[in-house]
This record gives sequence, C-alpha cells and structure tokens, in this order.
Amino acid sequence: MEYWSVDEILDGGIANAGRVVRRGDVVLRPSTPYSVTVHRFLRELRAIGFRGASLPLGIQDDGRERLVYIAGEVPVPPFPNWSQSDGVLASITRLVRSFHDASHRVGLVGDEWSPELADPDGGPIICHNDVCLENVVFRHGEAIGLLDFDFAAPGRPVHDLAAFARMCVPIDDDLSAERLGWGRVDRPARLRLVADTYGLPAAGRTELLGRLDRSMHGGGAFVQRRVEAGDANFIRMLAEMGGMERYERRRTWWEANRVAFVDALA
Repeated sequence: MEYWSVDEILDGGIANAGRVVRRGDVVLRPSTPYSVTVHRFLRELRAIGFRGASLPLGIQDDGRERLVYIAGEVPVPPFPNWSQSDGVLASITRLVRSFHDASHRVGLVGDEWSPELADPDGGPIICHNDVCLENVVFRHGEAIGLLDFDFAAPGRPVHDLAAFARMCVPIDDDLSAERLGWGRVDRPARLRLVADTYGLPAAGRTELLGRLDRSMHGGGAFVQRRVEAGDANFIRMLAEMGGMERYERRRTWWEANRVAFVDALA
C-alpha cells in the first residue's frame, strides 16, 4: 500500500538518473519497449522462489513501471569503503550465481529483449547484463537484491559474469577507478575471488578472460550511442570520466596488466 504523499528521488544509475522515485513501498521508473517482457520474467523468477530481484506491479498510463521497493543500502559513486570489501564482492557473486541458477529454471520467456548490452552470441538464460554496485541492494553488507533489468537479454552466464566483474572488481584503469571513488584494491585477486565464489571451472575462466578482452577492446560503443542520441545523463557522465579517451586509456591499461589477471585465474 502506498502511504507517502511526496515522492523521494532515488539515487543511482545513469540512464534514468533523477527519474526514479519511491512512493511509499512502490518504486516508479520509466518503462522501456521491453518492460512487459522483463516483468513477465521477473514474475516467473518470483514464482519459482527467487527473491533476489525486483517484483513488478505493472505499468501506469503515464508510461512509468511500478515495482515493489526493496529496503536496504545501494552504493553510488564515490563508492563508500564498505562497498569495496572482498566480502561484499563475494556476496554479489553469490547473488548473481543464484540468479543464474533461477534463470536456468525459468528459461526464455519472450523475444522482446534489449540488444544494447546483450551477449552477441546469445545464450540459454536471461542475463542481467548490468550488475554494478548501483544496481544491487545490500543489508548489513550482504547483497540481497538486483535492480534495473532494463538491459536483460538472453545470453551465457559467463557474459553476465564478465560484465559484473568489469564493474565491481573493478577491471578498470587507475584514473577511471579513482574518479568513481575506488580505493586501492587488488584487482587480479578480486577477479579470482569472483571466479572461485561463482564456482567457475578452468574452461570458464579462459572464457571469462576472453569476454573481458572483447569488452576492453570494444568498450565505449554503448556510451557513444547514448551520447550521439543526445542523452544528457550520458553526456555528463562521459565528460566527468574524461571523454572517449577514457576507453582508450582502459584498453592500454588492460594490455599492460592482463598477465596479472591471467596468473590470478590460473
């Protein structure tokens, strides 16, 4: 039941920054052409017992989707120290693994999915594709809920895992990580932590590195599309991160440091 008369703007995210509000125990946010399919998927997850994702209530006449509010903490840049701990990273990994296991049980529930961040090779389950700290709800340092399924699409678990690792390890150059508020963390060791916690076998670790290679060498295309479309939030974000040079800087950093990640996963 909604019981607040004043909307509370919720922080976090870039695409919908300033447009997501809480009204009592309901969250209102812009819908997308894929929201109907996403809502069907989220309801299927809930029906099989998975509680680690938003529960949709429908789409209003004004085009906003309604979801049940998940109480907890959502870290936003500059990321607080508690959100950068290995324990927090392991807890997100466990949540992602349980989500993938549940997604396997649900199967593919429709063909209207966003292509923006989807696995280019497709896959057998619905992946989130945007598991960053801003899209995870925590309670007492434990990840308990995934938010923002706008970019969910069919793919392979390792594609989803690579995207999550890139943003939450993070797999990023020093300057970009610093601009997001990251402190000094052992990034190769944290990638190993993700692989170990997820239970990724040797072949999967090789594939994970391959997905990261692809991301490092093709990064920035999604952001560039949003900027060229005139999206003010992405224009601002890109300017704050140093423009498109940010992605060339990250690629160069990856090439110089890749062997450390290879060794960590061996």
